[in-house]
Amino acid sequence: MLRKSSIWVEAIRSGLIGGAVVLLLCLVGIVVTLGQKMIISGVISMGQIFVVAPILFFAYATARRATAKTVDTLLLGVLAGLSSGVILAALIGLGQVINLRAMFINASPALYKLLTFGLTLGPGIVLLLGIAAITGLIGAAFHLLPARIRSTLGQAILWVTLIGLLRDLIMIIAQSWGKAAILVEWMFAGSGLTLLGVIFLLVLIGGITYWRYGRSRQTRVNKQSPKQKQWVRWGTLAVVALIMILLPRILGVFFSDILDNVGIYILMGLGLNIVVGFAGLLDLGYVAFYAIGAYTMGILTSPELIATPLTYWQALPFALGVAVLSGFVLGLPVLKMRGDYLAIVTLGFGEIVRLLVLSDWLRPWLGGTQGIQHIAHPAIGPLQLGSLQIYMDLGSQQTIYYVILAGIAIAGFIAWRLKDSRLGRSWMALREDEDVAKAMGINHVATKLLAFMSGAFFAGLGGTLFAAKLSSTYPQSFQLLVSINVLSLIIIGGMGSIPGVFVGGLVLMGLPEILREFAEYRYLMYGALLVAMMLIRPEGLIPETRRRLELHEEKELAPREEPQPVLKNPAGRR
Repeated sequence: MLRKSSIWVEAIRSGLIGGAVVLLLCLVGIVVTLGQKMIISGVISMGQIFVVAPILFFAYATARRATAKTVDTLLLGVLAGLSSGVILAALIGLGQVINLRAMFINASPALYKLLTFGLTLGPGIVLLLGIAAITGLIGAAFHLLPARIRSTLGQAILWVTLIGLLRDLIMIIAQSWGKAAILVEWMFAGSGLTLLGVIFLLVLIGGITYWRYGRSRQTRVNKQSPKQKQWVRWGTLAVVALIMILLPRILGVFFSDILDNVGIYILMGLGLNIVVGFAGLLDLGYVAFYAIGAYTMGILTSPELIATPLTYWQALPFALGVAVLSGFVLGLPVLKMRGDYLAIVTLGFGEIVRLLVLSDWLRPWLGGTQGIQHIAHPAIGPLQLGSLQIYMDLGSQQTIYYVILAGIAIAGFIAWRLKDSRLGRSWMALREDEDVAKAMGINHVATKLLAFMSGAFFAGLGGTLFAAKLSSTYPQSFQLLVSINVLSLIIIGGMGSIPGVFVGGLVLMGLPEILREFAEYRYLMYGALLVAMMLIRPEGLIPETRRRLELHEEKELAPREEPQPVLKNPAGRR
């Protein structure tokens, strides 16, 4: 909490930080690029939301830290908003005097026009400062609302923004529903949501959130009998399984391709989670096993390289065996290495594999820069699911999804069983303290090698599915960035957490594919998200219990302050 003498200074500081964040978004081009992407048709665009949201957030944060009366809290919000507005007004004014485009190409007349709402310089700046002050006022007032109302409004606004942003994709999905699409189409205009659609979504989502607020899920579960809990668990699994089976038919070809890519990264994430999350071995060359699985599948199934090519299923055991063997080969020279040294050596291993694939020496077998084409698809014949017929020759993105889904299910089950096994606990002991683990009798050589081999197995499986999905494989697909992406999704989801791998894959690999408007700023958002996660939630979105306790040990073990007893006899009185 802040003292009254410093809360006004803190409000100005927070406002300036908020203005600096908006300034950064303006100068990298996000505001102008998304200025045409309407969230509410004719009312507000995504670019304007990027201007308003940081001001709103920092005004809310200022009000939350202050211990002031209601009127003073509102004034603090206004002051924070005005401070942010001053930064943007300074940008506009400076742009009229100096040609900022010589240094910042996105400081364009289109940006100034958006910030001044299409007005001339003087009235536009005044309007900008006024809107910034009102935004700060709203942010402070939001803090003063009861917690239930605040949660209801926050979630409703967030979902309305997300649905408006995904308008085009939702309409694509709805077109495959036939007459049922009418239920969705009336909410959307040519660009963004209609006002009627916004009101409907605010009422619907707000009502659900308000009703569910305060209803503890744990309390409801505790009231159930063991038999009821079992029925609920199996019923939930059945519903999830049915949804996952029907997703390609519901979403169409475009989303099926996205699901395939996300599934392959989740599969690799489950493997790297064993190496990094369970065993604590930082592997930056993980893409090498991915490439080895893909190229082994290509060599054995492509008619370009072998006279009698194998089928996918015949070649799969060989591809997985080569990947596991490569994990063993990598593990041998790095047994005594830890931390940064291990990361550097594994990074070198990944680059060695990539350069070998590109070399002229191995070009007759690996194709060099041309890669390998005509790789076999996995074929299972026709499968009947009631009235739904799915032909699994797997030449399309919709049908290979089921093989990827089966691979994820098998990999997830193996990782789940390994986590609490004797081997899994040995991995975690090595992660916590290798010297103590060796003193306890753990065979660190075999344990580390098994970690590398297990991770290589999952990466190799992902590589075979990737090669079968594209019917080809190229060296450009196996850059260092693949390893970084897989490691990032583990960090975002939660190191050592199996559910966290799924969440991290959806966030880092699924959302950028869906939100194509942000494609140019993909890695900027990656960096911002990682920095935010390290500062706000370093344990990840769905952390492992042990890791969460480690990172918040001080908070968990901090002694609580006991209330001081009140003396009935004042001091000095007998």
